Amino acid sequence: MTGRNRLSRAAGYAVLVLLALLYVIPFVVQLVTSVKTQSDAANNPVGLVPHPVTTAAFATLADTRFPRWFVNSLWVAVTVTAARVVFCSLAGYALARLEFRGRRALFSALLAVMSVPGVVLLLPKFLALKYYGIYNSPAALVVPLMCDAAGVFIMKQFFESIPRSVEEAARIDGAGPIRTLWSVVLPMAKPALVTLTILSFQGSWNELGHFIIASNREDLYTLTRGVAGFTSGGLGSGTQFPVKMAAALIMTLPTAAVFVVFQRFFTRGANAGADKG
Repeated sequence: MTGRNRLSRAAGYAVLVLLALLYVIPFVVQLVTSVKTQSDAANNPVGLVPHPVTTAAFATLADTRFPRWFVNSLWVAVTVTAARVVFCSLAGYALARLEFRGRRALFSALLAVMSVPGVVLLLPKFLALKYYGIYNSPAALVVPLMCDAAGVFIMKQFFESIPRSVEEAARIDGAGPIRTLWSVVLPMAKPALVTLTILSFQGSWNELGHFIIASNREDLYTLTRGVAGFTSGGLGSGTQFPVKMAAALIMTLPTAAVFVVFQRFFTRGANAGADKG
């Protein structure tokens, strides 16, 4: 390796390290601030050494409705993720493999829905929830999120990449469409399923707009709506930076854990598919 190549590679690594630091520093500040006292956080908001270290912010959170909001976010995210994996897989397979009248028009409508900003649909969602009588109920939090146009699109595109000969062999053996999908196609679609799981969990966990129009009952708040209330004065007087950062830190952990765990399976599935190719 020539000196110029070494210098170029070193410069590239330096840029990557700088970008990584810019990405990680806010999380470090969040973690450190969550174990500071109120006065220390106010005097040194970006200081990376707390004086002293305390868990008072987490104790304060335990005395609020934060635990209830955490449970709400958890069951909503799990329910929405499971439903999206099922419904998006079925819809994607139907659009990719089944021949029926209006299939192309339906797919075009799906693409049109994906192009519409989510905020535009909030008012129609609210009116639909009121019309069907589920506003201010647990069902209002999950039912409108159980299927997603982007998820259907991801599954359709992946199913179309699977050779039809595999499914034809299963049908020769007597398997119907559902059995073929369950026993043959879905195991081969593991990378797409893992991707859909990650996106669905993170999307439903971080959702805010839908939960604002779905309910105004505080016992049905999710973390996103509850913590948003913290930032707008829900904690009373004072900045309360440690409490806010502690809440944000706890909110971050589940999505980070899901991404880390399922990314490993996604990588394995992608490598396996490449080896077979």
